[in-house]
Amino acid sequence: MLRIVLFLVIIALAAAGAAWVAEQPGEVVLSWNDWKASMTLPVFALVLGAGVVAVMLVWAIILGVLRAPGWMKRGRSSRRSARARNAITQGLLAVGHGDSSAARAHANAARRHAPHDPLALLLQAQSAQLEGDREGARRAFLAMAARKDTKSLGMRGLYIEAQRADDPYAALAIAEEALRLQPTCAWASQAVLGFRCARSDWTGALEILERNLSAGLIDKKAFRRQRAVLLTARATDLEESDESLARDSALEANKLAPTLVPAAVLAAKYLAEAHQVRRAMKVIEAAWQAQPHPDLASTYANLKPGDTATARLGRVENLVAKGPQQLESAVAIARAAIDAGSFSRARAALQPYLDMPTQRVAMLMAEIEHGDRGDTAKARAWTLRAVRALHDPVWTADGYVSDHWRPVSPVTGRLDAFQWQVPVSALPSNKVEVIDDKFHDALIASAAGEALPASTPAEAVTVTVEAAPEAPIVTPKETTVVADEPAKSDKPAKATEAPTEVAAAPASSAAPLFHRRKEAAPVIPIVRAPDDPGVDEDAAPEEFAERSQAPAAGQSTGWRGYRPPR
Repeated sequence: MLRIVLFLVIIALAAAGAAWVAEQPGEVVLSWNDWKASMTLPVFALVLGAGVVAVMLVWAIILGVLRAPGWMKRGRSSRRSARARNAITQGLLAVGHGDSSAARAHANAARRHAPHDPLALLLQAQSAQLEGDREGARRAFLAMAARKDTKSLGMRGLYIEAQRADDPYAALAIAEEALRLQPTCAWASQAVLGFRCARSDWTGALEILERNLSAGLIDKKAFRRQRAVLLTARATDLEESDESLARDSALEANKLAPTLVPAAVLAAKYLAEAHQVRRAMKVIEAAWQAQPHPDLASTYANLKPGDTATARLGRVENLVAKGPQQLESAVAIARAAIDAGSFSRARAALQPYLDMPTQRVAMLMAEIEHGDRGDTAKARAWTLRAVRALHDPVWTADGYVSDHWRPVSPVTGRLDAFQWQVPVSALPSNKVEVIDDKFHDALIASAAGEALPASTPAEAVTVTVEAAPEAPIVTPKETTVVADEPAKSDKPAKATEAPTEVAAAPASSAAPLFHRRKEAAPVIPIVRAPDDPGVDEDAAPEEFAERSQAPAAGQSTGWRGYRPPR
């Protein structure tokens, strides 16, 4: 609206000025030597305006002619730049969805139209990487590293190519050079830190960590944790060569991260050696409350050398009482109780976990049965059950399982990667179990001459148990174990006696799942894992006993070791 008003005002002023000029009387006379011209004032104003316009037009034409080459050059450059930008855009999109041929074509077009464009160099490098052309990618990254604006990106690419070529020395040299040129470069700092940890240069790794904190690449909480990990690693390496530095490193690591299990174990060990047992106990108790661990329980039990096994058991019970009641607590008490000869205490500690035992629980139960009652058969049954029992937590990082703690993952080089947990590969799955745990329960119950817990006749478990030479236990060749009538194995029987029927089972479950092998010495049946090829398919016909007339309920496959369906 304001522009319209201003335009109208200008038009009105121009009209007023033209009217004023037209109303002026008199003439304008131009005289030059013999030449003389006279005209009225309005005509003179019109001629003067036309002359000014003509001069301006001529000047514009002259300037246009002089500037035409520059305009043409800029237009051609603009068109080339537009083509280059389009090629770069389409090439990056092709790299994104993995079309190597299209990416290469667009990279060539971008290099032809804009050879010095940073994005064209990047597209060229990425298309070469996509095609597997390492030499071409290296040349592109070298060209980027030679420029100031793309130097960091080029060195990053050279570092990746050195890693792909399995050249750690070149990768380390590139990362150190990048860190020297740009101290705040995050990838270079992490790379140098990883290389120093891989070489067990813990002092150098600590220097890099301090530099990262100064550059703001890491917060204080993560810095404290990672410094504790590096100090623990240094203390572990110097445990035998430099005890003084190892002790100082362990104590500082425990101060920075009281819940770090290896740091707490080392710190408690050095404190106990310095006769600071009470302080060592507090260190272990603080770590145990955060995360129970068998190393903590073992260290806590042996803080006072020369103590009796009973004293160690009491100390472990004191530790368990101050933390969460978990599986590790029961295992720690059971281990100390077995060492002290208190098998009843060990059995009571493990009782809540016997329904779904882990491998350690099953092995501890085998040790209890063997040490308490001398029951070799039942001990072997628990050992067999440990094969298929749940896995216990272990030190694992990035799918790698280690028998001891490590500061760095051997897979990715990540610092503080190991966690005390069940490996991912050992977690429960939804696969149907071929052999149910009732088999192991029946085996243990039969070995002890006891009946299984109550179950309906439809859930009867059919097994074949053969007595070991050390434990003469008689079991019928094909025995059906039912809850209401316990299996009888009080008196030995000959191998040639007829099968004894303990209880009548329904017709649908009359066929046994397992068979007695015809061997000279009776053995406990060994259950193979589903992926174990087992015996040869072309085994002798007498490998198994007689065939049943009806398949067992719920069994639809012909696994070796079972009665195949008819």
